[in-house]
Amino acid sequence: MKTFKYISILFLFTVFVIGCTQEDDLPDISNISEPTDVSALINVMADNSGTVTITPLGKNVANFKVNFGDGSEASDFLEPGESVQKVYQEGTYQAAITAFGINGKSTTVAQEIIVSFQAPQNLMVTIENDAAVSRRVNVSATAEFAMSYQVNFGDADSTVVESSIDEIATFDYPMAGTYTITVTAFSAAIETVTYTEEFVVTEISQPLSAAPNPAARNDDDVISLFSNAYMNDVDVSSWRSEWSTSTFTDIQIEGNDTKSYVDADFVGVEFYDAAAVDASNMEFFHVDVWTNNATTFRVKLVDLGGEATEAEIVFENLEKDTWVSLEIPMSDFTNAGMQRINAIQQLIFSGLPTGTFDFFIDNVYFYKSPSIPFSLVGTWQMAPEAGSLGVGPALGDVSWFACDDACVTERACYFDDTFEFGADGTFTNVLGAETWIESWQGGGDACGTPVAPYDGSASATYIYDSTAGTVTLNGEGSYIGIPKANNQGELPDVAVPASISYGIEVVDVDTIKVHVEVSAGVFWQYKLVRTAAPESPIVGTWLMASEAGSLGVGPALGDTSWFACDDACVSERACYFDDTFVFGADGTFTNMLGTETWIEAWQGGGDACGTPVAPHDGSASATYVYDSTGGTITLNGEGAYIGIPKANNQGELPDVPLPSTITYAVTLIDDATMNVSIETGAGSGVFWQYKLVKQ
Repeated sequence: MKTFKYISILFLFTVFVIGCTQEDDLPDISNISEPTDVSALINVMADNSGTVTITPLGKNVANFKVNFGDGSEASDFLEPGESVQKVYQEGTYQAAITAFGINGKSTTVAQEIIVSFQAPQNLMVTIENDAAVSRRVNVSATAEFAMSYQVNFGDADSTVVESSIDEIATFDYPMAGTYTITVTAFSAAIETVTYTEEFVVTEISQPLSAAPNPAARNDDDVISLFSNAYMNDVDVSSWRSEWSTSTFTDIQIEGNDTKSYVDADFVGVEFYDAAAVDASNMEFFHVDVWTNNATTFRVKLVDLGGEATEAEIVFENLEKDTWVSLEIPMSDFTNAGMQRINAIQQLIFSGLPTGTFDFFIDNVYFYKSPSIPFSLVGTWQMAPEAGSLGVGPALGDVSWFACDDACVTERACYFDDTFEFGADGTFTNVLGAETWIESWQGGGDACGTPVAPYDGSASATYIYDSTAGTVTLNGEGSYIGIPKANNQGELPDVAVPASISYGIEVVDVDTIKVHVEVSAGVFWQYKLVRTAAPESPIVGTWLMASEAGSLGVGPALGDTSWFACDDACVSERACYFDDTFVFGADGTFTNMLGTETWIEAWQGGGDACGTPVAPHDGSASATYVYDSTGGTITLNGEGAYIGIPKANNQGELPDVPLPSTITYAVTLIDDATMNVSIETGAGSGVFWQYKLVKQ
């Protein structure tokens, strides 16, 4: 599509060198790619003069030159957004548009220019509703002797869009209905030709694609009301309460169960008694919403565990005609006045315009950060099952080739290969004496001795990006799945790559799906299973985060209003903030305090730095047990502690006996951050809370 609404993207690259003579101080621009999407907007003046205005376009462009194709000198350099005029004799010309990048790389494209003093003839116009976007209309036009055309879309503003012949002009109408669309074609002649059509602009009334798939989560980390992604949904008694007049329907979109509401007012979702949701341990409420006409959308939670308490979150100007994932922190509900969230029994959707807006929902659930953040660390191999290895034109489609049961048996030498991701970022292919050798490697598509560089000898590393859903291997000869498939193509038709990036989908903690697109629409796909568990995520050396709020106490989790160590406190207690908590791979635990730590009055100190006092001096012979399912760490050994020594499960020292064991609640935020808390006495409502980071 080309519209003549001049949106100029000016790429400015300025390097300031102040008192600098070293070449190394200049940025490296050699890797910037050449200009792309190079074209030109051609406007022929319809006055029999032959005057043509040429506006070059492109991305990553510093400037342009235009060769007019008539034997005359090329234009001067043009900045992005600038135009040049040329007077042509009647005829057809092959102009050339050259775009230059800031590093001198260039791209040249041909541009045909037709200068005819004849009026356009045989104007053919196509007007269509867009198949995917509601109220979007696409217009294309062809005509002999014409170079451009205008479309008046006939809306209230009489919006006019200009486009080159054979290109598409697009407009999004604010409302569905019947509009008079006028198309005018231009050549270099004064005369024009016009086409008019009464066109019905349509509304897309429901999603054309399913809602996005939620992330894989442990059962303990999610409470699902409705989703094909999670098991054991809450027993919802009604997805449209009796007091709602909305039309409710269960539908499927691309095989995915979806809830549909038409002419919605106040939609009550009910789950009473034993089905009530205790979300006190959850961090977010999630719902995927699609609407084509709601101006406002509201989500309300109602807790009926005692005196009713509720709160509503309002979303203005929700994006229309697409799935929108709403991630609402549970704290938003409590901050809005909700007193409890441990017996939620109603979920209410509403919006504007009341009684006439339509919406669809999917993936309705509460969740929290994983008890065990997913880690690639460990040993993986291809799942020894039919379909775990295949290739096809799209993700999930291995119709071109899929390794069946007989193939898995035949390739046993391949299915016992392992892919090892080290905690230190190293990656190794372990192939043993034999693996599957293809003909391009000199084999006979049979088991054989591994062939370099794909023999496991590569010195490789990996980077796992959980947000982007990718894993990148760095090192020639390293690979996941099969060695020939990489981002440039398939060996031996491309060079051996030094790096390969794969898409990765976490199915569960021990199962992943990996793919690589070797060329447009060619996807090699693998299913891997973990064969050796990763090291416990808490193994290592931890210390209190040196930041305000990392140490505090209050009446509830997340509330440290009674005391929170601020920046001045962190500075004053530097002797404490350098203490470490060491979790050994063998299950041992050690407090490492050095020569000084923070000594409180109950220990005989003066609330100041001082020599560690037994038994909280790091001399304890202690062990720990990490319960990832329960989200707890239990220390065994008198004098062992996390955070501060006085806080334990019975109360606070010296008011209670010295404990031989302490259990803390723990939430792993990521591989190097965890929140730890302890309630000092069952039901006391006194929560000491700590944020630890891995050293």
